[in-house]
Parts: sequence; structure tokens; C-alpha cells
Amino acid sequence: MSTIYEALEKYTSWQEDLYVHFHQHPELSMLEVETAAKITEILDSLGYTTHQIGGGVVGVLENGTGPKVLFRADIDALAVKETTGLPYASTAKAPNAAGELVPAMHACGHDMHITAALGTARALAEHRDEWAGTYIALFQPGEETAQGAKSMVADGLTEKIPTPDYCFSQHVLTTPESGKVGTTDGPFLSTAASLRVKVFGKGTHGSMPHLGIDAVTLAAAIVTRLQTIVAREVSPFDFGVVSVGKISAGAAANVIPGEAELLLNVRAYSAEVREQLISAIKRIVTAECAASGSPQEPEIDVYDEFPLTYNDPELNQKLTAHLRAVMGEENVVALKAQTASEDFSTIPDAFGCPYIYWGFGGFTAEQEKFPNHNPGFGPALQPSLATGTKAATAAAMLFLGK
Repeated sequence: MSTIYEALEKYTSWQEDLYVHFHQHPELSMLEVETAAKITEILDSLGYTTHQIGGGVVGVLENGTGPKVLFRADIDALAVKETTGLPYASTAKAPNAAGELVPAMHACGHDMHITAALGTARALAEHRDEWAGTYIALFQPGEETAQGAKSMVADGLTEKIPTPDYCFSQHVLTTPESGKVGTTDGPFLSTAASLRVKVFGKGTHGSMPHLGIDAVTLAAAIVTRLQTIVAREVSPFDFGVVSVGKISAGAAANVIPGEAELLLNVRAYSAEVREQLISAIKRIVTAECAASGSPQEPEIDVYDEFPLTYNDPELNQKLTAHLRAVMGEENVVALKAQTASEDFSTIPDAFGCPYIYWGFGGFTAEQEKFPNHNPGFGPALQPSLATGTKAATAAAMLFLGK
């Protein structure tokens, strides 16, 4: 009889077909109806008790007395038009929140996360003699907009499923190389937030600037001053980023506009630094509006707030040692903290249990690497998929295995 790890090799064709399906049928954040239905169908067929919670799917498999382990995969895609040229490239259009059909693709690799997690779910269902306890396969919507984890918690996640002792998740990345896994102690993904800032001036003809208050120069002054926050207010020993991703104002060359809107993003490795950045932005925006003689207070809206992803050091060391034993010393490396953000930690935090989040490689040495969210993001199907599946299975077996 094969062991659970040997059995994973038998799932290759099944998983690759699933991956192509999910890749060619992307759905945007909080609208993953068909994706969730497909996942539910598979979990039901494997004997899991399934729950639809907050737009996501949770499969629970009880197998005697023992620890409870939760593994989470995110399932949403992005409004990006694929340019990978892969034979299974997405040509799909999906409805966005406004109901408009837009190009969509799994430009962040969530299709690989889904497929790897389903491989682990199948392995545990078909090899119950090798483990004891409860396995919880959680498939979360809306990661890209930081809505999904909150949505599941708000819909009663902690009351509807068993409380896990440990939670795990992973992400396909450009590093390490495909076939390898990277783990990190402490901060792994930054906390983040976006801000929508609207400032007000007084519109006037381009030939009569003295009769108005120029919202464009006001916005420009804000952008320039914002760059001093990290340079002069955040300790050099702390990580912080303030980015202005969009400025919009005006409609004609000879009209000085009375309004301007800015979209900002902040990132940090601690909630305290994140709040410091947001507080400084609010102060600077308000002060610059006052300096320009703005006729009304600015509007500042904070949204898409992502928590810090902080790996429990003791648990991470234990998992890293186990991954090396299962996958080979040379295939498990130390990974530096990443500046991207995730909402996964909202789930274990809601349960009050420790968690680990790790990365696995998506690109071979021969491939041109494209970053996540790029229209050219096309991970090598193998060995990336096999690596993600084996790592997820190993994490579950660390505590469930007999």
C-alpha cells in the first residue's frame, strides 16, 4: 500500500486538468460562484461535510480523536487580460462588482492554490489509516480586496466549524525556484491599507487663476509632502511604504478644477507603523488644504485594510524541519519577508490559534519571471503544483500523522 506522499503522484493528471479548468474559468473577488460550486462538488465526492460560509467553502473531515488542522486556499482572480501565451491561457470575461464584463485571469496564482489544496484534501480522504484528528479544508473568497476572510468570520465561521489547533496557508511566488518551498520566522507579509483622498478647491478659467483655488497644485503639494513621512517620520529601523497610485483632476486644459482625488497605499511590518503612516497622511492632507485656503475639509476614506501576517517562530521552526524531512533539505529554504499583503491571518486570529504562511516557487530557472498580478504571470505547471500539494499535505500531517 502506498503512503500518502506516494499517492500524490497518482493525482497528477487529475490535478493538472483541474488547474486548467480553474485557470480558464476565473471569477473576481466575492463573485466566485462557479468556483465555489466546483470545489463543493469535489469535497462532497471525497466525503467531506461542506459548509458555505461568507462566500467561501469549508470542508470538514473528521477521522477519530486528535488535533484539528485547518488549511486555507484563496480562490479569487483579478481583472487582468492574460498575455502569457500559454495553451490554456484565460480568454474569459467575468462580471465585476458593478456587473460589467471585464477580462479576468488568475494573475496571482490562486488557481494553483485551489488545486494544491484539493490534492491534499483528496490525499487525506483516501488515506485515513495514516492520520487521526480533524482536517478542515477552507477555500476563501475575496483575498485580493481583503473582504473574504472578514466575510467568512462575519458569517459565523468560528461557530459553524470545529476550532482548529493550527492554521496553514501558502502562496506561489517568483522566488524560490519552482520545486522549492520558502519559510520565514516572524513577519512574512506586510500589513497594508488603501486611502481615497478627495480635496476641494475652487474652479476657475485657466486665464483667471487668481479667482480660484487650484485643486491640481494642492494635490501636487500633498504628493510631494507625503514622501517625507517614511524619510523623516518613520524610524530607519522600521519598514514603511507610502505610495500614490492615482491622481485624477480636471477635464480640460483651460479649466482649473475645483476638486482632485488621490488613491494611496501604505504598507508596514507592524500595525503601529501602519497607523503612524495613516495618521501622518491625514495630518498632511488637512494641513495642505488649510494652506491652500480650501473651502471645505478633505474627505479621507481608509479601505482594503490587510492585517500583518506574522509566523509563530516556534511553530515555523517545527514546520520547516518537517518540510525538510519530507521534501528534502535542498528543497526548503529561508525566505525573506515579502512586502505584499494578505488577509489570511484574520481567520486564525478569529479562532485564536497559531498559524504559518509560506511561499513556494512558481518559475523554473529557464523561465522569464513575471511578478504576481502581471498579465504575463504564468507559473510552470510542474513541479510547482506538485510542490504546493506536497507542502500542504506535509503541514497537515505534521500534527495529524500517526
